[in-house]
Order: sequence, then C-alpha cells, then structure tokens
Amino acid sequence: MQSKSPAYALAVAAAALGYFVDLYDIVIFGVVRVASLTDLGVVGEANTTWGIRLFNLQMIGMLFGGFFWGWIGDRFGRKRALIATIALYSIANIANAFVTNVEQYALLRFLAGVGLAGELGAGITLISELLPKNLRGYGTTAISFLGLLGALTAALIGGELDWRWAYGLGGGMGLLVLALRIAVLKESAMFEQHRGEADQGNWGLLFGRARPALRFAQVVAVGVPLWYVSALFVNFAPEYGKALGFEQPLRVADVLLWQASGLAIGSAFSGLISEWLHSRKKVIAVCLVALAALVLALLRAPDRETYIGLMLAIGLAQGYWTAFITMSAEQFGTNLRATVATSVPNVVRAMTVPVTLSLQAMKPMTGLIPATLGLGVVVFALGLASLWKLRETWGRDLDYREH
Repeated sequence: MQSKSPAYALAVAAAALGYFVDLYDIVIFGVVRVASLTDLGVVGEANTTWGIRLFNLQMIGMLFGGFFWGWIGDRFGRKRALIATIALYSIANIANAFVTNVEQYALLRFLAGVGLAGELGAGITLISELLPKNLRGYGTTAISFLGLLGALTAALIGGELDWRWAYGLGGGMGLLVLALRIAVLKESAMFEQHRGEADQGNWGLLFGRARPALRFAQVVAVGVPLWYVSALFVNFAPEYGKALGFEQPLRVADVLLWQASGLAIGSAFSGLISEWLHSRKKVIAVCLVALAALVLALLRAPDRETYIGLMLAIGLAQGYWTAFITMSAEQFGTNLRATVATSVPNVVRAMTVPVTLSLQAMKPMTGLIPATLGLGVVVFALGLASLWKLRETWGRDLDYREH
C-alpha cells in the first residue's frame, strides 16, 4: 500500500483541483453579478431579475450535466468524465470573458454549468473506489477542503479583479487541471471489472423502482439546506441587507469571504469527525440543526457586522457537505455510483431554482423575510426527515452492484 501512496495523492490532487475551479466559478458569478450586468447595460431591478435568471440557467445546466456526466462515468469511465467536464467548463469560462450582451452571457453560464456538473461527483466516485476504505473518508475530505478553498479564493479576489479577468482566470485554471488529469489519473479497478456490462449506468435501476428512487430523493433532500442558504443569503445579500434595514449596504464579496472561510474549516472538520465517530449521519444531523438555528438568528440580525459574523458560523455548519457527498457515493452500487454521486450534488444545487422562484412568487405577498422563513421550514424539515430514514454508510465495502 505504501508504494501506492504517491499515486493516491496525485489522484486526490487531480480531483480536488477540479472541485477548486468548480466552486470558484459558482461563487465568482455571485461576486461579479452586479458589476458584470451593469457593464452590459442591465441596471436597477432588471439587474436582480437577470441575476436570478443567469444563476438559474447555470444551475439548470448543472442539473442536466449531472445526469449526463454521471452516465458517462458509469458507461465509459470515471477518468473520461473528469477530463471532458473540465475541458467544457474551461472553454465556456474563457469565452465568458468576451461576451458583449446578456444573451451570450446566459448561454455561456448554461454551458459552464453543464461542464462544472461532473467535477465533484466523478471525482468523489473515482477516489472512493481507488482508495482503501480506511482512507476513503480522508480522501474525500481533502477534495472537499481544497475545493472549498476555491470559493474562498473567489471571495478574496473577485471583488478586486475586473469581471472579465475573473472569468478568464477560472478558465485558465481549468486548462491546467485538464493537463494534470491527462497526465496522472488512472481508471478505477472496480469500474474496469464491469466495463461494458449492460447495467452500467442503467437509469432504470435507479428511477424504475420505488426504493432506489426514494433513496435518491432522500439523499438530495439532506443536501438542499446547504444551497438554500448559499443561494439566498450570499448571492442576494444586498437585498437582505435592505430588507433588514441595515444602514450600511452588504456586499456579496464581504459576506462570501466569511461564509467561505467557515465552510472550508467546517468541511475539513466534518469529514474528519465523521471518521473519528464512525458515522456520517451523526455529523450531518448536528450540522443541520445548528444551521437552522443560525438562519433564524441571521434573519433577526440588527446590523451589517452581525450578519457577516453569523455567516462565518453558518459556513462552519454548512461544512457537513463533506460528509454528505461521501455518504451519497456510498449509498449506491458501483454500476450506478458515478450517476448518483455526480447527479446528487447538481440536483441539490438545481433545487435553488424552485427555491428562488418560490421566493419571487411569495415576496410580493409576504415580504422577503417571512417568505424566506416559510421556505426554510420546508427545506429543513424535509432534510432532517430524510436523513432519519437513510442508512449509515461509514466503513461500508463499496465493491457491490445494484440489481
């Protein structure tokens, strides 16, 4: 095993750096949203409307890409999926730096979303199958931690760089990761044993039966609170600052910096603690309850400083993302693992579409804060109930198939 350690480390690095640029891109849009749309002539209320529209298009692209790249990963290999996703993402982001109107911007956000969709799930699947089970949790923790540093990087430099340079930087980093993956990644032995078999990536095994489909929906519900928080309280922080009556305006970059810092720390600790406790579910349950309490406190924040400080604590609680994505990959057999592990994070992200649309529909009737609270009750209740029903997966042997 010792002789394989460098190969393991390189594989983890190649997967983790892809997730770094994945979260960099998702976050950088929120940071440069106002400036980029203003530069393209979209101002006032239209800036918020187009901001939601572009964000939703990116998430829809990720939803589509999640299922597509998952199927590619199960049918043709985890390595091929990882190489193709980063190539599409990089090209789309470099092109994004040269858009001249909002329609081009929208198309490229969709294509970038499709490309980004395969990063996390395909990487987690490959690493989960390559590493021994006693190292699996540590490998996925490393991927999650380094990936979340991408969000922190976007928060730190996004407010300083011109928005076109910010997108170009993301695309350039993606091309470097592409070269690294071509050079160092090896295919999963579990996949190679069954390459070409008819049930590899067979969606009928997942969605054609009630129990696997329900298990898939329950896994998704556990992750939705993470993106409910990020989609609303980070991307639309300026709007929440106004609704709460803050004297000083909130900037997305400032809020994101503190949330991403907490998220990076929390992601490392959630993965490590789940290994020490021999349980994914216990860590996720504690974080979900803490996150719900912190959201209530945030919506009563008296000033800008309190809001930003609470976002650090919220980021720490959101760190259960590491345990969540690991549990997702462990819930299903190797013939569906890439499909599930790649689609689940993107379905979770895409759930921000109905969340933001519901918020838009409810806001005129109730106001922003009551509408947010109502949605939060639904999201957290479903998440906790679903977690209760899911099985513990820590230490489970992954060399099995769904039949």
